[in-house]
Amino acid sequence: MQVYIVGGAVRDKLLNRAYTDKDFVVVGATPEQMLQAGFIQVGEDFPVFLHPKSKEEYALARTERKSGKGYKGFEVYASPEVTIEEDLLRRDLTINAMAIEVKGLMDDTPITGEVIDPYNGQQDIKDKVLRHVSEAFSEDPLRVLRIARFYGRFYDPNIEHNFIIAPETIALIGDINDSNELKHLTAERVWQETSRALLQNSPQAYIDCLMNVGSLPYVMPNLAEVLTNTAVKDLVFNALQVAGQQNLNLAQRWAILMLAFSAEAMPQLTSSAQLEENIDTHTTSIKTQNFNTKNLESCQYWLDQSKALAQLLKVPKKIAQFTQTYITCFAYFTHYAQLSAEDIAKLITITKADKSEVEFGELLQVHKVVELSYQQLQFNQYVQAFNRISINDVDEGLKGSAIGEAIHQARVQAIAEIK
Repeated sequence: MQVYIVGGAVRDKLLNRAYTDKDFVVVGATPEQMLQAGFIQVGEDFPVFLHPKSKEEYALARTERKSGKGYKGFEVYASPEVTIEEDLLRRDLTINAMAIEVKGLMDDTPITGEVIDPYNGQQDIKDKVLRHVSEAFSEDPLRVLRIARFYGRFYDPNIEHNFIIAPETIALIGDINDSNELKHLTAERVWQETSRALLQNSPQAYIDCLMNVGSLPYVMPNLAEVLTNTAVKDLVFNALQVAGQQNLNLAQRWAILMLAFSAEAMPQLTSSAQLEENIDTHTTSIKTQNFNTKNLESCQYWLDQSKALAQLLKVPKKIAQFTQTYITCFAYFTHYAQLSAEDIAKLITITKADKSEVEFGELLQVHKVVELSYQQLQFNQYVQAFNRISINDVDEGLKGSAIGEAIHQARVQAIAEIK
C-alpha cells in the first residue's frame, strides 16, 4: 500500500501559496482494508474515505471512462492494481496532476518530498500555463468552469504575465461548447463553481475567461449577451476588482455582477462610444435630475434579467434578494440629495433599516463601489486623452518653455472635450 498527497496541496506548495485542504490517494488497497483501519466510507460513486481523526479525504486510486452525458456520466474503476500515474491521468489540469508519497495512512509526512509529475505539471507552473492532462478533458464539461476558476484564482492585475490557457486546451473547450455538454450541467454545479470564483481576489477574471473561451453563453446566456457591450463590461469588471480588493461578501459581489443589466438605468452605458463622451453622466448630471417614478421604471429590465439569471442558476434566495433590493434602492441612492421625506421613509422600509443597519450598510458599500468604478473609468478616459497629445500636436515654430505650455494647453483642451 502506498499513500500520496495529491492535487491542490502539491500545486499550492510549488506555487508557495498557503493551503489548508489536503487530499490523498491510496494505491494498492481495498475498501475492506480502509474500513479495518478505521476510515469512514463517504463516496457513493467511487471509494472515498474520511480519516478517523483528521477527517481528510482518502480516495482509492481509480480510473474513469465516459459513459453518458454531463459531469456525472462516468464509469469508475477502482482496484489495487491502479497505479498513481493512472489515477493522475484522469485529472483535469497538469498542475493538479502531481503527487508526493507520504509515510502511510496515519502519518502524512512526506517520505522524500520528491514530486511525482508524469504530465509535466511543474514545468507548466513555471511557464504559467493551464493545460489539460489528456484528451479526456473534453468528456467532462464541468472542467470548463474549473479551468476558468483556476484562471481567476491565479490572476493578478498588478503583474504583466498571468497564467494563460494552452491553445490546445482552448481547442478542447471549443469542442465542449459545440457538443452542448455544458447545458447538461446542473444549476447547482454551475453556481457552486461560480460562487467560489466570485469570492476570489479578482472575481471578474472567471467571467472574462468564460467569455474568451466562448463558454459563457452556454451557462449564463443573458449575461453573455449584455457583456458584449464594452462599456458595460468595463464597468462591471472594474467594480468586481474593487469588490475583491475591499473583501466584499458573496451577495455584494453577485449584486455587482448583475450591474451588467443596468444599461437602461444608466443611459450612458448604451454604447461604448458614448462612454468616452459622457461617462461622467452618472456622477454629475444624473444626480441633478429630479427623482421620480421614471427612475424606478428604468431599473425594471435590470430587475427582470437579474431575477431570471438567479432562477436559472438556482442562486440562494438570500443572495438573489439582496441583488433585488440593491436594484430597487439604486435610484434612491443615486438621487439621495433630491429625496423627499416620503421617499426616505420608503427607502427605510425597502432596506429594513429600521430593524437592522447591517444590510443597509452592505447596500451602501455596493453603491460606493459602483460609483468609485465610474470615477476610475472616467479618469482612465482623461488619462487616455492626456496621453494622445504629444510634441507633434503643437506648432513646430515654438521654442523652449513655450513648447511645454502648448502641450499642456492642448492636453487641457483634449480633456475638456470629453468632460
